Amino acid sequence: MLDRLRRLMPTPEAMASNRWLRWLGPRLLHPRLWHMSRRGVALGAAVGVFFAFITPIAQIPLSAAVSVLLRCNVPVSVVATLVNTPPTFAPVYYGAWKLGGWVLGTDTDDANRPALLSAATPLPSAQAAQANAPAPDPRPWWQRWGQTLSEVGRPLLVGTVIFAVGFSLLAYGLVNGVWHWRVRTKRRRRLRFGR
Repeated sequence: MLDRLRRLMPTPEAMASNRWLRWLGPRLLHPRLWHMSRRGVALGAAVGVFFAFITPIAQIPLSAAVSVLLRCNVPVSVVATLVNTPPTFAPVYYGAWKLGGWVLGTDTDDANRPALLSAATPLPSAQAAQANAPAPDPRPWWQRWGQTLSEVGRPLLVGTVIFAVGFSLLAYGLVNGVWHWRVRTKRRRRLRFGR
């Protein structure tokens, strides 16, 4: 199992030559960061899952940098960020927004949904689209984004923090549990068959 996992992991040289991780320099090549130990792999998985949910951008460089600081397995951390990829961003962050709204006690039902999260319904013809089209917003893009973030911000922030912490703790526990199970299974097999 570990051999298969090692084959899937990027090499230290490939990671060190990556343009986003080059700034970590020789620290990234420390042998402990690439060793497959229970603690290192479990903590690396937790770090990667945390950054997969907390931010939609720069997940890999952030998880690699924190893995270097915490001295946990860098390749596992990088691979664990793939639990939340661009195709899953929308449902994950929508779920985080709903959870954050529930925790904060704010209304996140469909009637109070911000414009960013509202689904536009297509109009039957081009004439109807031109007649019913809203006037373009004259504000600059950063003001429109600022308003959207103020509408979505607090519930989304609370929800993503809950998702990131909860799923990273779950990843740490699962990796530890599977690791212990594998060690016990191998030990029992050796004792049973005298190997």
